Amino acid sequence: MKLIDPNHPIYKPLWVRVLIVGVCLGWATIEAFGPEPFWAVIVGALGLYSAWVLLLNFKPEPPKATVESTGADDQDEDDEPADEKK
Repeated sequence: MKLIDPNHPIYKPLWVRVLIVGVCLGWATIEAFGPEPFWAVIVGALGLYSAWVLLLNFKPEPPKATVESTGADDQDEDDEPADEKK
């Protein structure tokens, strides 16, 4: 189960990925020194997971080529033209 889709276009710039990881780990640090260490563990785990997915294993898919077709290219090779079909 993927919690973060690394192929989403928002994650393409490096600064966005670093900012997400930094905010999560920074908030975990703040919570660790506060009265709620439970939330420090939760947010810290989220920060580590996002670092793993967005920084260490980030391999975006190459952009898919868009093919612009004309009316003549839409027919299959095996199909006969419309005026020659019986």
